[in-house]
Amino acid sequence: MEKRMVVSQAECPARQVPSGVPTVIQPGVFVTINQALGGNYTVTVNGNMLRVDGTDAAALGLESEEIVFEQHDDGVVRREQVKQALRTIFDPEIPINLLDLGLVYGIDIDAGNVTIRMTLTAPTCGMGPVLVSDVKYRVAKVPNVENVEVELVFDPPWHRDMMTEEAQLEAGLFF
Repeated sequence: MEKRMVVSQAECPARQVPSGVPTVIQPGVFVTINQALGGNYTVTVNGNMLRVDGTDAAALGLESEEIVFEQHDDGVVRREQVKQALRTIFDPEIPINLLDLGLVYGIDIDAGNVTIRMTLTAPTCGMGPVLVSDVKYRVAKVPNVENVEVELVFDPPWHRDMMTEEAQLEAGLFF
């Protein structure tokens, strides 16, 4: 995507880069779209770099990504729906989803509370807090989820063999 400027159409939730701290872009603000990757946008507003979830893109006058979950009235959080949400989250620098990258080490569900144990491709990844906030934001959209916690773990260290074969092919690492 080529860098371009838009004017926000409505309040738009965003997260600061690299801290992941939530903020809101107000309507009528000039927003520079720097990057569109994995359904999310990295933007600049008043000199601040922010991350906008693709599901909120309509507030910037862009086409929103829609994540549809089958509804259940039993109040139960479905593991497959949590995985569905995780498959929509892409590493900020690699256009491959977290599950296929092998970054998710575990998913614990206790009633409406979901805990994701995950790692980063490198312990010093500067986008780690943003990726954690992406996980919290998207998994919170799963029906019946009330709270999302993310535990960053670095043991075992991530390595490319943790990627699915499809992800390795997509990244050009599988020969």
